[in-house]
Amino acid sequence: MTTLKPEQRRFRTVGVVYGGESAERAVALRSGETVIQALKDAGYEVLTHDVTSRAGLMDWLRQVKADVIFPVLHGRGGEDGVLQGLLEWCGLPYVGSGVLASALAIDKLRSKWVFGSANVPTPTFAVIRSEEERAALEHQVDYPVMVKPVHEGSSIGMSRADDADGLKAACDLAFRYDREVMIEQFITGQEYTVAVVGDVALPVIRVKAATGFYDYEAKYEKNDTEYGLPSGLGEARETEVQNLALRAFRALGCEGWGRVDLMMDEAGQPLVLEANTIPGMTDHSLVPKAANAVGWSLAELMHRILATVPERRE
Repeated sequence: MTTLKPEQRRFRTVGVVYGGESAERAVALRSGETVIQALKDAGYEVLTHDVTSRAGLMDWLRQVKADVIFPVLHGRGGEDGVLQGLLEWCGLPYVGSGVLASALAIDKLRSKWVFGSANVPTPTFAVIRSEEERAALEHQVDYPVMVKPVHEGSSIGMSRADDADGLKAACDLAFRYDREVMIEQFITGQEYTVAVVGDVALPVIRVKAATGFYDYEAKYEKNDTEYGLPSGLGEARETEVQNLALRAFRALGCEGWGRVDLMMDEAGQPLVLEANTIPGMTDHSLVPKAANAVGWSLAELMHRILATVPERRE
């Protein structure tokens, strides 16, 4: 365990906001508990707030005496720039990406636009906003496809469609969570993920779900997902994937820490799916696994993440 002496720490008191009101609340509670314990193990004084309402959060922020805020709120209201804007307005320094980068990263459509302008390879896609648009598109789609709510994470509302009937069912599910739905070309290949801390891309993790789709249950509930660490890519290919993840992360303006998810197609071309600005920190999550692979305890990971807070926020 790594514990910095008080005089070595940039911050002494860390305020952790976690939980939240999004569809990812259950995961954010578990992630928050991990971060809180890791910060305590690292020697920080930790103040916590389980966010159950915006009014309650506002009251807590008015009173909290923290040197820095560590957001652990997945999904809308916490990972989309809303919380970051509030913290900026309150003059409170915080961990992670800023307002614009957070808003872009959670938005799968706008992320794709940025990736396209930055020459970051990503699967082809279409976006629909109504049942009529889905019906007009169903016979033009090159199946199979993945259907996703544009503004959700943790694979919530996502499913695969292999034909027109499957597309209707998948879009009906996705529309329960969002007014915009992405239809993305399904990539037959291996899935990878890269954690980023500051300017460092951690080791690539190969992910293989038992069901063939790394869905919510595979991410957080089941124990049959296979994690390849080392990834098996070989040194040169691993570096290529890490560099691509950093390019995608920076293209969106992300900073601090996060995770980039990718697929490798059958031709061996890595394709970026999305970036996550507040990735999961549960016992099933990938950032702790990657940190452990380079010899960082969770306490050491906390030190390194806190060291990335830009001085302009203080």
